[in-house]
Amino acid sequence: MADDAQKAHNAATEGAYVRDTAYIADRIVSSIPPGSAPQPRSGDAREVGNMLWPVESGRYRLMAARACPWAHRAVIIRRLMGLEDALTLSLAGPTHDARSWNYSGMYPDDRDPVLGIERLQDAYFARVPDYPKGITVPAIVDVPSGAVVTNDFNQMTIDMCTQWSGVQRDGAPDLYPESLVDEIEAVNDEVYPNINNGVYRCGFAADQSSYEDAYRDLWRAMDWVSDRLTSRRYLVGDHITLADVRLFTTLVRFDAVYFGHFKANRMMIRDMPVLRAYLQDLFQTPGFGDTVDIQQIKEHYYIVHEEINPTRVVPVGPDLSYLLEEHDREQLGGQPFGQGTAPGPVREDERPPALTEC
Repeated sequence: MADDAQKAHNAATEGAYVRDTAYIADRIVSSIPPGSAPQPRSGDAREVGNMLWPVESGRYRLMAARACPWAHRAVIIRRLMGLEDALTLSLAGPTHDARSWNYSGMYPDDRDPVLGIERLQDAYFARVPDYPKGITVPAIVDVPSGAVVTNDFNQMTIDMCTQWSGVQRDGAPDLYPESLVDEIEAVNDEVYPNINNGVYRCGFAADQSSYEDAYRDLWRAMDWVSDRLTSRRYLVGDHITLADVRLFTTLVRFDAVYFGHFKANRMMIRDMPVLRAYLQDLFQTPGFGDTVDIQQIKEHYYIVHEEINPTRVVPVGPDLSYLLEEHDREQLGGQPFGQGTAPGPVREDERPPALTEC
């Protein structure tokens, strides 16, 4: 998401980890009411937000990193909704320093090939000079101005599902159906604080009591989703929704990172039958496993978080080949994309290494 190492250091000084959730909260929408001003402006960060920008194919660039679970959500949704032509993708490298995510080793000349920038912070500074908050992924940048439009990862992904319909592919699934929104968000009220952010609360806790509180919250919530998924294939309804995307990006990192690095170590996903099969099912669904780069994920956490792993040694394991094994979740019914269809093959220039290559 943001520069997690810096944020954790700042937030953990009083014990419990508290994530900074102050974002540039502009939105990109299908229609703009008369009188709105959809153009960038400079000034104090507190004055930026709540502006509306028009959906325009090719105008914007999704700034992401395969290592980051929050950015990974946006990458998955972009692929499922078929927005590759409408919203180009920029991928930062897996590691960063205090100055922000960068493109070293990712593109020729170590620069984003569309924006020409070496570091993501340049796009933030184009919007707000000396932007004082975290330089986060995902962000969406207005290509003509080179300025960040929004880095509100949650609203951004909802809008990609609901506001970009005019430029989505034929057969795009409905990941945020109006009839299920309340249930999707009710699930998120449990999953986000206790699982998605819960693993960070474990890993960056500055004292024993805060860690144990976070650990208990995490595993109570993990048992809750496991129970929920025992008799249903997906978290909400009978097809994949945003709720599944939100949970997937944490589960797919769990065994490789959160179990050991963040001390969330009651058990691995591979040893939890329901969550193992659920993760296998999603991983093998087009749009999920084909967006995962396990090596970059490990490099990010084990190299960037020096306060947790001062040697910066990246582990070779664990063996995640179980993600490719049969799971039999189809017996629970439902269709992955509901009335929609699966996305096509991954573009060659966006294809991560296969799991067997990691």
